[in-house]
Amino acid sequence: MSDVLAMGGYGNYVWISYALFVFVLLLDALVPLLYRRQLLIRLRGQFRRQQARRNTP
Repeated sequence: MSDVLAMGGYGNYVWISYALFVFVLLLDALVPLLYRRQLLIRLRGQFRRQQARRNTP
């Protein structure tokens, strides 16, 4: 089993590249979700300000 993980002496490079790939993949999935959440918060605030402006005499 350790021979499989060592990969002929290149295991460190291979596993680091796999970890980096998974990190970038997760980041690529999470960034749009976080951006969307932030955008919705800003739009709600803008909508509330517009509604408050319309309702003031």
